[in-house]
Amino acid sequence: MGLQGLWPGRRWSGLDGARAALRETGAIQVDPLNAVARSHELALHSRVLEYGVGTYESLLYEKREFFDYGGTVFVVPMHELPYFRVPMRRRTQDRRWSAFPAEHGEALAEVRRQLEDRGPLGSRDFVAERAAPGNTFRSSKESARALYYLWITGELMTHSRRGFERIYDFRDNIAPSAYRDVASAEEADDYFARKSIGFLGLATARLWYGTFCDFSRRARDRTEAVERLTTLLDTGVVTPVSVEGWREPHYCLTEMAHMLEVIEAGDVPAAWQPMGPTSEAEMTFLAPLDIVNARGRAAKLFDFDYVWEVYKPADRRRFGYYTMPVLHGDRLVARIDPKLDRKSSTLIINGVWLEEPSSAADAGFMDALAAGIVRLQRFIGAKGTGLAGPGPATLASHLRALSDSPPARDAQ
Repeated sequence: MGLQGLWPGRRWSGLDGARAALRETGAIQVDPLNAVARSHELALHSRVLEYGVGTYESLLYEKREFFDYGGTVFVVPMHELPYFRVPMRRRTQDRRWSAFPAEHGEALAEVRRQLEDRGPLGSRDFVAERAAPGNTFRSSKESARALYYLWITGELMTHSRRGFERIYDFRDNIAPSAYRDVASAEEADDYFARKSIGFLGLATARLWYGTFCDFSRRARDRTEAVERLTTLLDTGVVTPVSVEGWREPHYCLTEMAHMLEVIEAGDVPAAWQPMGPTSEAEMTFLAPLDIVNARGRAAKLFDFDYVWEVYKPADRRRFGYYTMPVLHGDRLVARIDPKLDRKSSTLIINGVWLEEPSSAADAGFMDALAAGIVRLQRFIGAKGTGLAGPGPATLASHLRALSDSPPARDAQ
């Protein structure tokens, strides 16, 4: 959580802070659903003081400092593009895509011609056409599949968004000239081996290698995994770490190992000092796809059984549609299901579920929860907050106490 900028509190602020957060976290997952704000915006909000909706778009689509990419779409720094061009090329050999150029050559040629003649385009800019054969892609339009193929294999990049629709353009029209080269396969694999450890912070060999294969588009090979990890250890890039309660050794970047020593001594690394309230004084709501809690990590790391329930039928949800984990100090202590009612410009809290119901009697705990809700309300520009569904009976009074007072300025 410290490496991800979530603990002991937000240590970045404003546009520069969003830039630093995106660089230091390594990758933030993008998602189109917008119940209260999109997951990637919520991930930045949880890390950056004075973060404004739209800052993300400015850094990607105006300043061109980052780009989005992948079957599971992540935002990554633009300086990594030469390395990502290697897995982009490997995509052309994927079973799903290897036959695509031969089967859809005319569509690819037409898409390229239209982009050359008309400039950046999205799928909706192409007229209705015959459906493409097969059902392996989210759109049946042949032009949409051609655009996606050229994007996933690296010839196109995301120029901008129209709503959330991706607008495409040729890579060389988007990427700054300094990042138009392509790394060698060996350079890229070495880079992603190191990036995977940094991205995870602390990982078992199995988790690290799976993440490496995802980034690099390499087929998994147990022998290669052992050899590559041995090289990282022998060259001093990573350091083994014993974690209480775990049989398997974990690994971290050697340059980060001193931070574990500081934490073990009960201190906070100097670089992690928060610029505003700590997560103890003001709870933080984690994005549904945040690396800290997604893909089962909440259960493994926090003993917090978290499942994002947006794709479950309503009658099968245990909690709510857009439920988010709640961070208090260094623990996940609750779930909250927020929604923006755009007609009334009201943040609706459809439910709050405490891990320990007795916490509702703790005034400091409830103040911290209310402070987190008020910050979320101001972030999304809502005029007020309404409570609906289950939750602590005292929450309304704590929210009123904060809402009736002027907004507190963040400590600088």
